[in-house]
Amino acid sequence: MDVQSVMQELESMGKERMKKIYLSNGAHEPLFGVATGAMRPMSRQIKINQPLAEELYATGNYDAMYFAGITADPKAMTEADFDRWMDGAYFYMLSDYVVAVTLSESPLAQDIADKWIASGEELRMSAGWSCYCWLLGSRPDHEFSESKLSGMLEAVKNGIHDAPERTKSAMNNFLYTVGISYSPLSEEALATAREVGTVEMKRPNKKSSFLNAYDNIRKDLDKGRLGFKRRYVRC
Repeated sequence: MDVQSVMQELESMGKERMKKIYLSNGAHEPLFGVATGAMRPMSRQIKINQPLAEELYATGNYDAMYFAGITADPKAMTEADFDRWMDGAYFYMLSDYVVAVTLSESPLAQDIADKWIASGEELRMSAGWSCYCWLLGSRPDHEFSESKLSGMLEAVKNGIHDAPERTKSAMNNFLYTVGISYSPLSEEALATAREVGTVEMKRPNKKSSFLNAYDNIRKDLDKGRLGFKRRYVRC
């Protein structure tokens, strides 16, 4: 399938209800409103196609950009490619659920995520912390430096309340993910989350969200979910 046929197929799957949901979360035109699950049959047909993914991402259409993340070849993408995709990620559903997810399947993941976290830019920081969530939730514990992650927990404790709003959410998710998916630091993550307490995330034109990683870690530990790993990151 070429980019035109994929766009036509995506348009045919668009639903006004989904479009309104995406718009309310920060998406803007152009978009069709395609439910992510509806994309699976087409993704199984196309599988991995990096040139097509690049064309789709460049359209600026939210649904096409999301589908680009499904069909991309992360191992073929360079740091410049990921930075270019990040430049086009204009709201968190792209930065955290398309770019960060795609990056998490790249051998460059930690190096690039570290640079994004240090960037001072809200969505880059959010994508960097989110990438670590996808990594920790899917890769074996031995692939990570315990001392590095411990330092990152300290950085969350010291910085989350003053971080940009979307970065707060990703940092909170990082606390939770270390607590559940990275067994060596589960207790440290729980203690850090207790110190952090409730985090207020302000949202444009909406009521604030109140995030509490400690409560969520505690609940899932009580359910025996320590060590949880996903089999797949992308759809």
